[in-house]
Amino acid sequence: MSNNYDDLARDIIDHVGGEGNVDGLRHCITRLRFNLKDENKADTDYLKSREGIVTVMKSAGQYQVVIGEQVAEVYEAIINQTNIGGSASSSEDSNEDNSNDNRNIADRFIDFISGVFQPFLMALAATGMIKGLVALLGTVGVDAESGLYQVLNFAGDGFFQFLPVMVAITAARKLKMNEFTALAIAVAFLHPDINELMNGDVLYTLFSGTPFEAPIYSTFIGIPIIMPPNGYYSAIIPILVSVWLGSVVEKWVKKVIPSVVRSFLTPFFTVMIVFVISLIVIGPIATWASTLVGQFFLAVQGFSPLIFGALLAVAWQLLVIFGLHWGVVPIMFILLAEQGYESIGPAMVSSTFGVLGVVIALLIKSKAKRVRDIAVPGAISLIFGVSEPTIYGLMLPMKRSFLYALIGNAVGGAYIGAMSVVGYRTGGLGVFSIFNTINPNGNIDMNFWNVIIGFALCTIVGFVLQMVFPVPSIDGDGNEVSTENGNNANEGLVSKEELQESAREDIIASPIRGQLVPMSEVNDEVFSSEALGKGVAIKPEAGEVRAPANGVISTLFPTGHAVGMTTDEGTEVLIHIGLDTVELEGKYYEIHVEQKQHVNAGDLLIKFDKAGIEGENYDTITPVVITNSGDFKSIEITEESQVSPGDYLLTAVR
Repeated sequence: MSNNYDDLARDIIDHVGGEGNVDGLRHCITRLRFNLKDENKADTDYLKSREGIVTVMKSAGQYQVVIGEQVAEVYEAIINQTNIGGSASSSEDSNEDNSNDNRNIADRFIDFISGVFQPFLMALAATGMIKGLVALLGTVGVDAESGLYQVLNFAGDGFFQFLPVMVAITAARKLKMNEFTALAIAVAFLHPDINELMNGDVLYTLFSGTPFEAPIYSTFIGIPIIMPPNGYYSAIIPILVSVWLGSVVEKWVKKVIPSVVRSFLTPFFTVMIVFVISLIVIGPIATWASTLVGQFFLAVQGFSPLIFGALLAVAWQLLVIFGLHWGVVPIMFILLAEQGYESIGPAMVSSTFGVLGVVIALLIKSKAKRVRDIAVPGAISLIFGVSEPTIYGLMLPMKRSFLYALIGNAVGGAYIGAMSVVGYRTGGLGVFSIFNTINPNGNIDMNFWNVIIGFALCTIVGFVLQMVFPVPSIDGDGNEVSTENGNNANEGLVSKEELQESAREDIIASPIRGQLVPMSEVNDEVFSSEALGKGVAIKPEAGEVRAPANGVISTLFPTGHAVGMTTDEGTEVLIHIGLDTVELEGKYYEIHVEQKQHVNAGDLLIKFDKAGIEGENYDTITPVVITNSGDFKSIEITEESQVSPGDYLLTAVR
């Protein structure tokens, strides 16, 4: 198979009924697992005969296209060329049933968040690297007002500023909501004039004298409007909750609106109802939660600097996920303005280094392409203090790895807190934040060295823990499993059960067109007794033998009457064309492959003259034998009586 899988991917989608017929797609070790809206639209015969495809199976409501060890590359090509996205489509007619999802709320939330960020994770990582580059420019003295600095800053920071837009799109897909309706709600939060609602004369003040004190500048039909000081740029949780509410309202509106006006009145009512509720209720709740977080950390700091440092370093990445970190950041600036120094920044920044240590270990230990694709740019971003790509792409799905990072953060943060490390300025993040701890008079004292020690402790502890313990599956269940060829079995979006099933099975297609005959009925004791191994025989109707799987020709008789191959999954298959036909010494046989040649399923191996062989009074019945049957738990055979090349024939189950 060519290393360019685009043509094969496009062909598969075209012949499963087109992109619109795909309701979901996942892959495991050898198979693309489609959920099709209408399996009758799929051209199964074409797909079975198509080069690069071993066979096609229909099982458990899935339309399975068996590729072999290159399945991850074909899957990636499909994702890159289509809007399928590896998950259920966003069709309004989808009837996805989650009633059998017995995961706890935390697991379901993490799966949801990971699924929301997965589609744009690489773009997030790339812009995070650009933000890191901008931080480096600032550190080496490039003027923040210069064109170079500002242009690169726009390129790196724009994605993060408008993250609510990306989140709205992917969340809508996950929740089966119209994407553009969700966008209308999200961009309303980002309207350039929305912050004007917080300007002008104060009408009155809510909760005066408490941490939740809120001056009211504007109202909506008498209801006070409360907004965070920085608006909703980069907001995550308010947008996610709003889109969820939008998906609920949208479904309700569809039920009560007449179909003749449903197309425009559904988004009309959905946007109007959801945005008002979100701005008046959801936004203020998020704002108050942020304030509460800030006050909590101040109280902890007064009680114990050591506990404060450990707790802030552990909690910071979680606060970023929920958008609650804004309750802490203003306190840092207030302290800096009033005292000339602050103790929040060093512990806060240390939280990226425990993650960095784990990511470095994952780069060493993990064989999963998906993990490494995220970890490489993620590590670069983490060095510069940008953690979102790694948190959403790796840490949330790989919960145990996240735990190791948090333990590392706790150790380093505790040290920073206990040593009363302070920052004298703000600016650089990540490694560049170290310069914030240099005394204003320019002297490098223990404050500077202690922050370096703290960052190092976070990194080392996270690294060691991940090196000691197994790498979790990026799909969130169990440990990472690798095949002999080093390809990660967890690269597809599959359940643990499907992954284990695929790892145990090697699917063999029929090499010949003809009628199936039980091996016990073959008129040869060696085959009928299964002395050579288990399998099935085919009474041929045509004189061509094609490769039943991807693999290497391991046995090739010069007479052409028999050919053996070892599949890419390690199954040894012998195809014996006729009984006692070795006596023909190659007459009527035409060999089309060579010893040790790698072939793909469907490749022509041997041609034979069926009529000529039978004219010499030889039986052309063709046993297909798994010669290393002892390596397998069972050999399962198709229940069909008639097969063609490419049809499912048998499965070797480990």
